[in-house]
Amino acid sequence: MMAASLLRRDKRATAAHLKADLTRTDNSSGLRQLQDLLDAVLNPEKPAADTEALDWCKCLIAGGEGFEEFCKTVRSYDNATLCGLVWTANFVAYRCRTCGISPCMSLCAECFNNGDHTGHDFNMFRSQAGGACDCGDSNVMRDSGFCRRHRLRTGENVPSIPRDLLLMSEMVLPRFILCIIQYLRDGYIEPETSAERDLQKVLQQLEPQITFLEELTKMGGAMRTVLTKILTNQQTYKELSMGKEDNLYAKKNYDKYLSALKNSGLVSVEEKNQSAAADIAVGAEGGAGAMVLLDPYIIDSLKHKCFLEELLFWTIKFEFPQKMVTFLLNMLPDQDYKITFTKTFVQHYAFIMKTLMKSHESDTMSNRIVHISVQLFSNEELARHMTEECQLLDIMVTVLLYMMESCLIKSELQDEENNRHVVVNCSEALLKNNTYWPLVSDFINILSHQSVAKKFLEDHSLLMLWMSFVSFFQGMNLNKRELNEHVEFESQTYYAAFAAELEACAQPMWGLLTHCKVKETQEYTKTVVRYCLETLQIWFDAIGFIDEVSFTVTFFDVSPAAPPLLPDQEMLMKIMVHPLQIQACLSEIHSNMWVRNGLQIKGQAMTYVQSHFCNSMIDPDIYLLQVCASRLDPDYFISSVFERFKVVDLLTMASQHQNAVLESEQERPMLEGALTFLVILTSLRIHLGMTDDEILRSEMVSQLCMNDRTHSALLDLIPENPNPKSGIVPGSCSFEDVLSAVADFKAPVFEPGGSMQQGMYTPKAEVWEKEFDTIMVVLRTVYRRDVQSAMDRYSAFLKQYGIHTGNPWPPYKERTPLHPCYKGLIRLLHCKTLHIVIFTLLYKIWMDHQNMSEHVLCMVLYLIELGLDNQVQDNKEDEEPCIEEHCHDSWFPGTNLLSNLHHVINFVRVRVPETAPEVKRETPPSTSAEASSYGQNLREAQVFSLVAERRRKFQEIINRSNTEAAQVVRPKSSSTRWVSPGTPPQLVTEILEIRESMLSLLVKLHQKMSSKQNSLSASWLEDPDTSHHAHGDGITAIERILTKAAARSCQIKRSIQDICGKVCPPVPPKKNSPCDKKALDKEERRQRARERQQKLLAEFASRQKSFMETAMDVESPETEAAMDLGSSEVMESEVLYDCVICGQSGPSTEDRPTGLVVLLQASSVLGHRRKNKQPKQLPTSDEEHIYLADTCGVAHDVRLTLMQQFFKDSSCLQSVSIGWDGGVYVQTCGHTLHIDCHKSYMESLRNDQVLQGFSVDKGEFTCPLCRQFANSVLPCRPGRGTDSSGWHTPTNKVTCVLVKEVEDLQEKLGLFPVSFKLSLWMQYISTESNLSKEMELVIKDIKNTTQKKYMDYGKNPGSPDNDFLFMYSVARTNLELELVHRGGNLCSGGASAAAKRSCLNQLFHVLAMHMRLYSIDSAYNPWTKLTQIAQHKDADGFDEERPEVPMLFRDVPSLLIIFVLTMPQPLRKEHFTCVIKMLYNLQFTQALAALSTKLSSEERQAWVKSGALKKNAQNPEKSFEALLNHVITELSKDKSVYKVNSEETTILSSSVWSPQSIEFSLQQFCLPFLRLSCLLQHHLYGDNLTGCTEEEFSSLAVCLGLLSSAPQPPSSVHSASCLEWPFSAFDLVTQWCDEVTGRSLMHPEQSLSLLVQEPQWAAPRLLQLPDNYNIIFQYYHRKACTVCKKVPKDPALCLVCGSFVCLKGVCCKQQGTCECVLHSQHCGAATGIFLLINASVIIIIRGHRFCLWGSVYLDAHGEEDRDLRRGKPLFLCEERYRVLEQQWVSHTFDHINKRWGPHYNGL
Repeated sequence: MMAASLLRRDKRATAAHLKADLTRTDNSSGLRQLQDLLDAVLNPEKPAADTEALDWCKCLIAGGEGFEEFCKTVRSYDNATLCGLVWTANFVAYRCRTCGISPCMSLCAECFNNGDHTGHDFNMFRSQAGGACDCGDSNVMRDSGFCRRHRLRTGENVPSIPRDLLLMSEMVLPRFILCIIQYLRDGYIEPETSAERDLQKVLQQLEPQITFLEELTKMGGAMRTVLTKILTNQQTYKELSMGKEDNLYAKKNYDKYLSALKNSGLVSVEEKNQSAAADIAVGAEGGAGAMVLLDPYIIDSLKHKCFLEELLFWTIKFEFPQKMVTFLLNMLPDQDYKITFTKTFVQHYAFIMKTLMKSHESDTMSNRIVHISVQLFSNEELARHMTEECQLLDIMVTVLLYMMESCLIKSELQDEENNRHVVVNCSEALLKNNTYWPLVSDFINILSHQSVAKKFLEDHSLLMLWMSFVSFFQGMNLNKRELNEHVEFESQTYYAAFAAELEACAQPMWGLLTHCKVKETQEYTKTVVRYCLETLQIWFDAIGFIDEVSFTVTFFDVSPAAPPLLPDQEMLMKIMVHPLQIQACLSEIHSNMWVRNGLQIKGQAMTYVQSHFCNSMIDPDIYLLQVCASRLDPDYFISSVFERFKVVDLLTMASQHQNAVLESEQERPMLEGALTFLVILTSLRIHLGMTDDEILRSEMVSQLCMNDRTHSALLDLIPENPNPKSGIVPGSCSFEDVLSAVADFKAPVFEPGGSMQQGMYTPKAEVWEKEFDTIMVVLRTVYRRDVQSAMDRYSAFLKQYGIHTGNPWPPYKERTPLHPCYKGLIRLLHCKTLHIVIFTLLYKIWMDHQNMSEHVLCMVLYLIELGLDNQVQDNKEDEEPCIEEHCHDSWFPGTNLLSNLHHVINFVRVRVPETAPEVKRETPPSTSAEASSYGQNLREAQVFSLVAERRRKFQEIINRSNTEAAQVVRPKSSSTRWVSPGTPPQLVTEILEIRESMLSLLVKLHQKMSSKQNSLSASWLEDPDTSHHAHGDGITAIERILTKAAARSCQIKRSIQDICGKVCPPVPPKKNSPCDKKALDKEERRQRARERQQKLLAEFASRQKSFMETAMDVESPETEAAMDLGSSEVMESEVLYDCVICGQSGPSTEDRPTGLVVLLQASSVLGHRRKNKQPKQLPTSDEEHIYLADTCGVAHDVRLTLMQQFFKDSSCLQSVSIGWDGGVYVQTCGHTLHIDCHKSYMESLRNDQVLQGFSVDKGEFTCPLCRQFANSVLPCRPGRGTDSSGWHTPTNKVTCVLVKEVEDLQEKLGLFPVSFKLSLWMQYISTESNLSKEMELVIKDIKNTTQKKYMDYGKNPGSPDNDFLFMYSVARTNLELELVHRGGNLCSGGASAAAKRSCLNQLFHVLAMHMRLYSIDSAYNPWTKLTQIAQHKDADGFDEERPEVPMLFRDVPSLLIIFVLTMPQPLRKEHFTCVIKMLYNLQFTQALAALSTKLSSEERQAWVKSGALKKNAQNPEKSFEALLNHVITELSKDKSVYKVNSEETTILSSSVWSPQSIEFSLQQFCLPFLRLSCLLQHHLYGDNLTGCTEEEFSSLAVCLGLLSSAPQPPSSVHSASCLEWPFSAFDLVTQWCDEVTGRSLMHPEQSLSLLVQEPQWAAPRLLQLPDNYNIIFQYYHRKACTVCKKVPKDPALCLVCGSFVCLKGVCCKQQGTCECVLHSQHCGAATGIFLLINASVIIIIRGHRFCLWGSVYLDAHGEEDRDLRRGKPLFLCEERYRVLEQQWVSHTFDHINKRWGPHYNGL
């Protein structure tokens, strides 16, 4: 009852009243009232979307004041010292490795920028899963890195909080939280029950409530304390969670919660004892044992005792909704909460992972789980606490096991029947989608804490569990070689297998080993190794170990610290098999034996050695093999290697053999593979006693030798932490030190036309000389081509330094000595088996048997040399005899390489096919003597079989270890041999006479290679200096070996001298044998072929060179028109053009016109020019802005609009130029083609299905010769080249005669009046030739190039006047742009590039052709106004029409272009000069008028006085004072322009105008006109441009014929002296001024603004960017878009005008076009340059295409950071920015950037 009355009252008043009641000492009535009210308000039966309840809560909590003020008050009591800001995915945060203690430390941008991190190793990153700011938390980071706010321990000086402030919160919030929980209980539906399970909907309704909780957490420490109390208080929970007795709803609600608990497989402890974890044992057979062993209590004793626990439970049930996660994390800065929450989280851990496995959205869920767990487990203190109290480790390992047990299958290793081993199935979703990663990442995270790792290593039952988990990964994802047909479906599961092994097995292991670095932890290490071996033994038993092929097996790395723990030999033999098999398979894959398994097998081979995997894959495998090799019998090991590599059959002395397993083309690569593997095995020292810095150095050298690398690529390619014992993190100081020691930095280079390089590191010369190690390179290359690339670079280095010019061999590198425990490895090099193999191979190479290669010889020599450098200490004399007895082979007397080198082998018995040349055909010997000697040989002949050898040794080892030989290897070879359909020839045994030793073979090979008979003279050994042998080819290698051997033993020295002596006589060895003869012939033939090839190549190169010279010679646009005007005979002939398609040369004719390949593009570059030379700054704060009013484009628009208000439209449209914005620029590559050839070329492009970067339908193509982008063809005018000398003759006619002639020429053109009829036009076209049709088409192209709005400036769109304006403006635009490209004047010398692209001559003819259709009505012809006085003023007839534009308001360059284009072509030079003179008079008068407006009235009077004197002097018309006097007097009449701003000017012009400054100002005003005229004259008549003198004005005037010759000195020239009036200057000026002053309609201000023209503009510039990219990023990446008011996902900046736009944003789309494209059309006439804020790259939009240009911001190592992935600080690279600006101004984006694609308006 009472509640109802309260509900009706005003909320605020009620709240205030209740608060007053509650603060009294006796507050029972207040409490009762509040409870009733809350019962009514927070009724969970009401729909959650009803916000009434929320409003009540806000009012009640605030206790009567406004909620906002309440928040402020509470915040002022905030005592938190941690930041704790929580963010979600995609938030930009920072990580500083210098300040971080935990690797997961992160800071929000605000804390980062307020802390001092200068010089630290930090980076910016985009959060993947979300995170929280650690500022202020000294467990995670060092105090020095805290920001200003969290550095001061704020808690101390915050006043304590008044009790009554939060009183209401303590009362209201428990009920509020309960209400949320009740909603969650209600809304949850079990997945099984119904299909309509929409958890999202429930959550959406609760959004406002949870957001409210979040707001509370942000009020600071005080409010968080209250919340923690409520969430963790068990009493409150007990009272509230079940509901009151009489409340039915609450009861039902609680039951729902209980059933949800039950369904989760989670039971409370009481019921636990009855159902002894039965439900869990169901899920997994086999592994269930492991589960039950563990105290089942761990997995599922969940009894919720407080709100927090139940909240977390529902959070998990609802699959971690983002809002809830953020709320739970926002509370973490509260210490009590943190501990309770972590405990709760650990209790629910198993349940979380179960839910994750079932979830459909496992990706998002994983991210959110990690978001929470990383905050909890990075803290060592907490992690240790949890391990001790809550058995965190046990839980984790158990859950891991449980997870993997869900996807086990039988292993296919060995034979199926006796195999008890199970492995994970890599195609299960759990592994394929990496669902296990949250768990594994937590596990790795907690093992990184020393105290936790120690616990793990001490707990043996845990270790065993862990081992059983790892054994699930042994032998997963087996590969079987496909022999018959190609596999149909290439599975990609291998990636899952590699990832699982790396993440789940290897990383935790490295984590553990990190803590086992020191002596004290040796015990732990031994324990781990012992367990590893036990498990291995179990595993071998499980798979029923028999010798067969398997691939990818994960290995335990036996830590290098434990040689004493090594197992017995039998075990080692088993351990050895799998890694050895993998090495063989790698070689097989590279020999293309696995092609039928598809590409994925190549992928596996690459992944295995790839830098992120190699230290958990190939390195430990090789290390394991090294351990085995050092302990096992060397003969056994070596024969195993050759058998595994399947090349045993090849190792025979016979020239032919049969290989049962390999096809012949695979033999060579496999043999190379086997030898290379042995070399790697014996020379790699990675785990055998190299220090970390040495490892790092060798890794770095091997990467740099393959290719120059950028800094980031190096960081990525060098395996992090190559040795588990080390603490090397990439980027640490040792990394930088080593880098600077081995490499030089090559700064980024920019050729304006080339690609932009990044900063690269390249190896220093001494590294190539001393440290280049091919073995390391081979080990680390993912692609075989990298090895070749390293060798090429090496040989280039040797050539450059003149060390060796031929084709060098890989250099031999001395190795560091071995750690004593691995000395056994050296025995490999000193065992008979290897020596026999070496001998056989040397012999085969010398005899040129098939399948031998230089690489084989190279590796054989490498092995010999390793043997010579690593001698075995002879302490085994006593053992020798007993070994002798076993030794059935008498090939070599002992095992030492030195003594075996000179041992001569006489006869060898071989098995060969009958067809082999060795089979002797002669009859057995007849005489007894021969027979006896023959028999003798038979007895002596050596037989050798690797397989037999290996079996024998195996037998020995087994017997020695006293186990009955039950496991004798069954000889499988007989049964598995594949017999080809055509049975092979029978094998017969033959005896070969050899009589060679290894030494003699080496000497003979030396001769063979150097193709000299006595290449080694006996005296050669006396020279002991071996330094020059370090680099070179095989010859040098053999010399080096012989020198070393001779130095080590006198006996060898003697043998060598003997051999050299014997061989010296120039008798070729065994001349009779046919194969040798063949070999010699072969050699000769090869030599000849080589010479022929050289000759051909040289010829080809010279041809290519001459082609390049002709093709590139496009200095002038009409390539072929000779520019040399002196040679008149050239001028008379027609211009010949080469067609680049059909290759014919000929003139351009009316019927078959030739055209110039051109690119038409709309351009607003001119419109963006400003008066100021300095570029504008890019705004980086809210205070700065960019105003666009001062640009050239805007100024011209304003001017035209003003004119159109007062003057006749057609006249206005001839008085200005348009095309500053959206003008059409025409450029060419200089190549010409027949227009009909071009049409067929376009057809072929249209039918070409290849994806081109351009659109053929829009007429785009690439020039067939130089591949430059183009979109039209500009027809060339038939007839002579540059006009013949007749037109150039200097004139001596008087000015007035010329003026009259010009007028007549203009009259001639009156073909039609301006408003010509369409029908006439059609007629005109139909009678036209091909040429004029083409011209019309080009005009159409030009019009289509730009948008409509840039063409229609007239009042009535589409009128001929409009067209006329557009046409002559095209000419103007191109002239102006060429001036800009030349550096703004004709002296700067930017000429060649600009001239190359320019095609103004042809363009002018096409435009003139078109414009001749419009004649200028003689009544309005501006020429008459320039040169005559209007006779009479009968203007009555014109009254209704608006007046013409006064001459003083007209744009003089526009008039010039109009005159030239409308007069008959070709125009005589004298007429052109006459036009220029008349226009100069007008330009000069305009200059005077503009100047006069700048003077103050006093100054004006003074100048009028001085001018009056000059008027009476002689020649007043050429004196500026006299003319100025006249202009001022005339303009002061009637409506004077000077009335306007007499006051203002005085203030503005403080300086006094002297005659010099006036002269300067007049010259500056006239210069732009003179420059343009001069450029035009250059293009029309081919006159040379002025040579550059100091005085630009006088040189231009002379060039144009305004001055007869340059005055001396040139600075004395007066602009007025160039004037040449057709008659009285003063009358003409009066007439011009009258037009201005006699206007009744215009205001003086407006006439003034039209008088003051600004012809001077600075060169166009892009915006000035800040040096540090962070400034741009921080301001713009959070800035809201001006259109849609949202923060864009991909913000971009226009670098031309600074506009901020949404890239790809749907929000700002208009008519299906996104904002960037729209802006590019509006701002740059379809060319846009945008900086993408979130990626730091620049994209260019050009019309319908776009391209990624690259970045102008580089890091300290000169690299781009696209998409800010690395997040290192970036700085502006001035050179790159200049290149960008230059490409923009010169319109060359299309030519220089190659990768264009269509954007479909979607940017």
